[in-house]
Amino acid sequence: MIAEKLNAFRSTLPDHVTLVAVSKTKPIEALNEAYKAGQLDFGENKVQDMCVKAEALPKNIRWHMIGHLQRNKVKYIAPFVDLIHSVDSLRLLREINKQAAKNNRIIDCLLQIHIADESTKFGLNYEEAILMIENEKLPNVSIKGLMGMASFTENRSQILDEFEKLHKFYLEHRSTERWNTLSMGMSGDYELAIDAGSNMIRVGSRIFGARN
Repeated sequence: MIAEKLNAFRSTLPDHVTLVAVSKTKPIEALNEAYKAGQLDFGENKVQDMCVKAEALPKNIRWHMIGHLQRNKVKYIAPFVDLIHSVDSLRLLREINKQAAKNNRIIDCLLQIHIADESTKFGLNYEEAILMIENEKLPNVSIKGLMGMASFTENRSQILDEFEKLHKFYLEHRSTERWNTLSMGMSGDYELAIDAGSNMIRVGSRIFGARN
């Protein structure tokens, strides 16, 4: 069932869009079924869950940390995480750099920009992001682009506007050598995100069914 849903959903996506299957709260068996159907990118929002699943599942899976990341938890995922979407402070970026160095790795990161009309969501404002982009050159992290979460609203024009502003900022500040990822869009708004320029979407329920 998961394989059928996954393949049907993937067939609707443009070739340039990477699908991160949001597997939070889902059992290892469900992830394994998606993996066998060819899915390699999985997103988790809790460090402990990601570590358990990474230990149990094939080693060529690409793990994406999509949830808020506490500095004291970075050390647990530093040996294997492929992309951290949720870098929302300079202190966190420096901790990722420190733990990456201990593991002799360069960890790819996205700066999470606060684009929503909601104070409960995490992220940098545009001014803070510019300062980090221009001033922070850490040897064991590679900033690959940006991530944003739109407002939780029925107003589609507002969502599209938030995504378009982030895409504009992405184009204005991208470094041609490194920046290649704009992570915008989830199950409810991924189509708007792709229309606005996203090339990576984070989708769970359309693959695995409703969240537990």
